[in-house]
Amino acid sequence: MAKTQDFTKTMQDFMGKFPMDTSAFETAFKNNADFAEKMSKVALSAAEKSAEISNKWTTQALTKAGDVSAAKADPADYGKSVTDFASASAELASENMAAFAEVAKKVQMETVELMMAAGKEAGEGASAAVKKATDEVAKAAKAASK
Repeated sequence: MAKTQDFTKTMQDFMGKFPMDTSAFETAFKNNADFAEKMSKVALSAAEKSAEISNKWTTQALTKAGDVSAAKADPADYGKSVTDFASASAELASENMAAFAEVAKKVQMETVELMMAAGKEAGEGASAAVKKATDEVAKAAKAASK
C-alpha cells in the first residue's frame, strides 16, 4: 500500500527560509473586519427602518380598507368610500415613499463617509509602508557602500 508523504516539515523549513512580517496582513484583516462591521450596521439599520415603514404603511392601508368594506345605507356611499380610499392610498404612498427615500439618502451618506474614511486610512497606511520601505532601502544602501 502506498504511503502519502507528509510535506509539513518540508513546508515549514521552506517558509522559514523566507521570513515575513505578517503584521501588515494582520492589520489589513483587522481593518477589513472593522469596515465590514460598520457597513453591516448601516445595512441592518436601513433594513430595520424600511421594515418599520412597511409595517406602518400596511397597518394604515388595512385601516383604510376596513372603512371601504363597512356596510353603507346608501349605494352612493360605496362609490364615495372607494374614492376616499384611493385618495388616502395615494397620500399614504407619497408619504411612505418619501420616508423610504430618506432612509436611502441616509444609507448613501453613511456609506460615502465610511468609504472616504477607509480610503484615507488606506492612503495613510500605504504612505507609511512606502516610507518604511524607503528608509530600509536607504539603510541597506548605506551599509553596502561602507
